[in-house]
Amino acid sequence: MKSMPFSAPSVRGIAPGSALVTFGLFAFVVIAWSLNWVVMKLAVQEVRPLWAVAIRTALAALVLFPALLATKQLRRPPRADLPVLLTISLFHMTAFAAFMTAGLALVPAGRAIVLGYTTPLWVAPAAFLFLGERISTRQTAGLVVGLAGLLLLFGPASLDWGNGQALLGEGLLLVAALCWSVSIVYTRVHRWVATPLQLMPWQCLLAAVVLTTLAYLIEGAPPNPGRVSTPALLALSYNGVIGTALGFWAMTVVGRRVPAATASLGVLATPVLGIGLSTVILREAFDPILVLAAAIILAGIALGTIGQGRVAPRLR
Repeated sequence: MKSMPFSAPSVRGIAPGSALVTFGLFAFVVIAWSLNWVVMKLAVQEVRPLWAVAIRTALAALVLFPALLATKQLRRPPRADLPVLLTISLFHMTAFAAFMTAGLALVPAGRAIVLGYTTPLWVAPAAFLFLGERISTRQTAGLVVGLAGLLLLFGPASLDWGNGQALLGEGLLLVAALCWSVSIVYTRVHRWVATPLQLMPWQCLLAAVVLTTLAYLIEGAPPNPGRVSTPALLALSYNGVIGTALGFWAMTVVGRRVPAATASLGVLATPVLGIGLSTVILREAFDPILVLAAAIILAGIALGTIGQGRVAPRLR
């Protein structure tokens, strides 16, 4: 799911053909990011989590560098953008991705998607702690509603508290969401020199180096491609090329063309579709409590973010 702060113009004045392209790109983002969780679940069944996310991040960099070079948008990161480059690379692309993938290996994809999408709930408290921002009444109400959904998700009717593997996996996913919120809070105050898209390949490159190093140290040698099934290889390719590189590019275009509230609400369709896809593709059991908890959490996010003037965080 995931964006950076954009100055998004109104859709008024956009030609009908351009509006249709924008709608198509938005639909592509929602579908691509929904599938991202499902295909990564397939990948981590054969490839260890850190190696899986290192490979997908490296693939994204391999796509983004020549793509930006071909469109004459590739540039060295300005010195003023180095703090935001490091923050996004380390907290989002490395910490969030590593904890998320490790958690995804232990819990069903549907639950992982919902827990991953709790990230916006933690942004307002994090901004209060680190930036001294005031939490509005709307944000407080949204946080309370979202936490109610989270409590339902962790209630005895939905979670087996005797299952240590499930508890570890869901704990890792919540830590991932908290790490991501740190990245989002910093991007809100950073003064951009280059565009988010121009920094993206460098962020992917740095994250790929860090993740590869961690994978070697923690998980050992990389997976042997000859022993990885074709579906798992395709899943990694999808995550790197479509889910990360193309998904980010498409959301960048959408974020510049539609109002922030529209983008924020539209992105919330991602976990809804993701739960459905995990049920159909992965044959995960339909869990009505999960669906209800997801609806409450997303309602809280919508309540807390509408009218804040910013695009929702990039949720993949």
